Amino acid sequence: MPLLTLAVEQVVNGLFLGAIYLLIALGLSLIFSLGGIVNLAHGAFYAVGAYLTIVLSPALGFGGSLVAAPVLVALIGLAVERLLFRRFYRADPILSLLLTFGLAMVAEQALRMIFGAPPLPYSIPQALRGQIFVGDFVLSRYRLTILAAVVVAVAGVWFLLQRTTFGRVVRAGVQNPDMVAALGISLKPYMATVVGLSVGLAALAGVMLAPISGVHPAMGAEVLTGAFVVVVIGGLGSFWGVVLAALIVGIVRGLMVLVYPGFAEAAIYALMAIILLVRPRGLLGERILRFE
Repeated sequence: MPLLTLAVEQVVNGLFLGAIYLLIALGLSLIFSLGGIVNLAHGAFYAVGAYLTIVLSPALGFGGSLVAAPVLVALIGLAVERLLFRRFYRADPILSLLLTFGLAMVAEQALRMIFGAPPLPYSIPQALRGQIFVGDFVLSRYRLTILAAVVVAVAGVWFLLQRTTFGRVVRAGVQNPDMVAALGISLKPYMATVVGLSVGLAALAGVMLAPISGVHPAMGAEVLTGAFVVVVIGGLGSFWGVVLAALIVGIVRGLMVLVYPGFAEAAIYALMAIILLVRPRGLLGERILRFE
């Protein structure tokens, strides 16, 4: 197989993983930027989305699960926000970190008790199996479909944040929450919506990756680290920074699989270290008054 063809295929595979990181990283960035909460339980919502896919697919199919699982997880997120997160918006971020770390452990053990520790297989839907041939390139039909779905989801989030009144309030709350409060606008309902949207995106990523990686209780912890790398590289408070970082991470990881497979995972951490040395705020990170 020609080197260029192999490189393109590996880049597409890397972009698929980068797209999964993107869905999770967007939520992480939004929750921290608006609420000041380091959500280490974000991976748990991703895992719950994957398990709900297995539970719902016999009745709804993969397409139905792709819609129903994120909605159900978003509702769980609303309950968690109301009962737990809301108490920590004005507290030291280290307290929310401890809270969400404990929540992640509880969720992982709950999944292990309910579904068992061994991984549960989940097959790619029949309609999305096979390859697409574009000249000399052989591309996975499923991965291309998921990439298209991620583009649609991210475009929807961008429209919500940039072209609606809701988005204007959220962006103002990220930059200067005290000024928003002075205008008589309570950020609590907006924060609840942001949490629901964010964990719903994480669950959507779990549904998409379930046929590729299998479903097991610790899957959330495995993917969360990569998502944090994307957030750090892109910069807090920057929508396009996270998108750009996910693309870069996907491409770097895909190419390193081709050049030096043993260094593929470490390459993204080396990239993060370089970015932090050159630009500690991240590629397109904004100043957030609450934390400076």
